[in-house]
Amino acid sequence: MQIFDTHFHFYGENITPAEYYSNIQAALAEPRQQEAGKVSRLFLNAVGADFNESLKAREFADTIDDTVFSCGVHPHSAEKHLAANDDFSIFRSEEKLVAIGELGVDYFYDYSDREAQKRVFEKFLGTALEWELPAIVHIRDQENSWQAYEDAYAILKDFSASNGRFVVHCFAGDPGWAEKFLELGAFCGVTGMVTFKKAENIRENLKVIPLDRLLIETDSPYLAPIPHRGKENHPGYLVHVAAAAAREYNIETSELAEITTRNGKEFFGI
Repeated sequence: MQIFDTHFHFYGENITPAEYYSNIQAALAEPRQQEAGKVSRLFLNAVGADFNESLKAREFADTIDDTVFSCGVHPHSAEKHLAANDDFSIFRSEEKLVAIGELGVDYFYDYSDREAQKRVFEKFLGTALEWELPAIVHIRDQENSWQAYEDAYAILKDFSASNGRFVVHCFAGDPGWAEKFLELGAFCGVTGMVTFKKAENIRENLKVIPLDRLLIETDSPYLAPIPHRGKENHPGYLVHVAAAAAREYNIETSELAEITTRNGKEFFGI
């Protein structure tokens, strides 16, 4: 089956894109991986979370077949970006650039001032509109708070009204928030969290997310799915995300992989 990891990070520390991809292929060939589903073709979106990582994502996409990339500034790096004012226009003409992101708001860690986060978020959503590309959105809040979701929704409502398209990657809100973003035309990304025993909210969200709005991702190197939890994650483990999500929709893993691959290609204009 074909499968599309719509969101992973390549940092390129002490490893080349070719070496990294070789590790992915080796994992896909392991019997335990193939029990979850045999992958015949893997599509990848390398996502940038700051200027340097966006350069690494471009390098990965230029090196590896069936790979595209995205450029953006994660909310953790918002203040740093405003100080440096890196020139992201160098990416505009890249053939393999398919989205702006990741970007958004993260009030869990508050590594950047919240007003700076929102400024950068709005700035890059403007870039997405100008370049006619979808946006990859990150939202994370503190426990027992929805402020990040409220602020992101207010900004994305205007973006959507301007015909902006977006995915809330690694969606970890509740079904109510899923429905609100879906009303704006959003896609929702599901990660290895769907396999975590205590992450019942992720599985509850799948009850309201239509299959034609679902994307699957690893968010590598984070959130390795069971049975690899605790290890460094990579796209070779995506099949476990597909298998877990398929169980929630009561369909075969291969069918979910087919649907989400098609969704990803359509969303990113591939």
